[in-house]
Amino acid sequence: MPDLLIVEDKSSLRTVLRKTLEAADYTVEEAADGEQALSLLARRRYLAVLCDLKLPGADGFGVLQAALEADPAVPVILMTAYGTIEDAVRAMKEGAYDFLAKPVDTDHLLLLVERSLAQRRLFLENMVLREQYAERVGLPRILGDSPAIREASEQLQKVAGTDATVLLLGESGTGKELFARAIHQLSPRSGGPFVALNCAAIPENLLENELFGHEKGAYTGADRQRLGKLEMACGGTLFLDEIGEMPPGMQGKILRVLQERTFERVGGNVTIEAEVRLVAATNRDLERAIGRGEFREDLYFRLSVFPLTVPPLRHRRDDIPLLARYFLERYAREIHRPVREFHPDSLARLQDYSWPGNVRELQNCIERAVILCDGNLLQPEHLHLRKRAAMEALTVEEIGSQGGSLASVAARAAGEAERFRIRHALREAGGNKARAAELLEVSTRTLSSRLKDLGLEDEEMGEGAPAC
Repeated sequence: MPDLLIVEDKSSLRTVLRKTLEAADYTVEEAADGEQALSLLARRRYLAVLCDLKLPGADGFGVLQAALEADPAVPVILMTAYGTIEDAVRAMKEGAYDFLAKPVDTDHLLLLVERSLAQRRLFLENMVLREQYAERVGLPRILGDSPAIREASEQLQKVAGTDATVLLLGESGTGKELFARAIHQLSPRSGGPFVALNCAAIPENLLENELFGHEKGAYTGADRQRLGKLEMACGGTLFLDEIGEMPPGMQGKILRVLQERTFERVGGNVTIEAEVRLVAATNRDLERAIGRGEFREDLYFRLSVFPLTVPPLRHRRDDIPLLARYFLERYAREIHRPVREFHPDSLARLQDYSWPGNVRELQNCIERAVILCDGNLLQPEHLHLRKRAAMEALTVEEIGSQGGSLASVAARAAGEAERFRIRHALREAGGNKARAAELLEVSTRTLSSRLKDLGLEDEEMGEGAPAC
């Protein structure tokens, strides 16, 4: 897809402008008159437009209007040999980036183009800031030195420098968005925007509009054009969180984007290049979802070019003190508390806990504890951890070490496996009991009975397992 559009009726000047810009590593498309320019603007998008003011057919002001209607972020530089103060003022009022007098100084032209593209990037970044992603800029910190997190980090570094689609897998709260941001920051696209969209947080009827944007008049109430997340992420990374919750109809549309690398806004017919890197994440077992007909197999294959599993916190217990101290220092500073260190028993309690909500639960636990602590030392009573017996499944080794007959050991193992599966289903269903029953292929009544028998009634709403 060309970077720039030159609209100039004199072929000799068009050639000079094209060669100047191509020598600066821009790709260029040409239009010899206003009508041809309007036709091109209706079909594709450019990073900038350089247009003569006096043209056969539609004049430069008509091209300016069409360009801004197609893409409000596109900078338009108007040229003329007949420029007047009135023309310059009108051009700027109508949205032109700048006004360039003929004969064109090529050095000045290159400077204007460079500045206009910088303004375009700033425009898109400001849109992202308005979407409240500003507080998360900077290189994300993935803390830990356990084998599990080291392996995941090594895989991340290998794939970050490519443009491959990445599918982040892992339980809720493990830090999948942190990994996505690290992939972006370590990639050649780090200078572009990182735009995140939670597929589970937006109603189905609004998700398409949020992703693709819409044209003015696309539906009742669409009084102006709106860019979607795909367009806002141009030149950067689009992170689709909770991709497993995407409705079937939208799955087909995102599959088309991955296959063709183009899309259209809702209510529009302008084909826009999807010049983005896609990173997706889910806490669901997508292969099981495919078997139940809830997720498209072809989309799964497109997404899982490079699957990367983020380990749960219980598989990296050696990292718990490091993470806990990081959160302690952070919240003590933010909340202005005097607490500086953990009591040894507090650290022991933290490492002995299974963290079903993973790093997110640990973070919330430490923030709450810092608020409660009035002294320099954070005590065990500030942690408010739930009792192990009510929360955690035993390991195979722990079950076997308790002694008893083979039958009793098998019964205990089956009970622990059932407890683990029910808790996992409740987290996967976001605490929805009916949905969890469907995942477990039992009735809601049976699930309620097993929750009571296994002492899991307090977990029916997924307590302690916030969505990632």
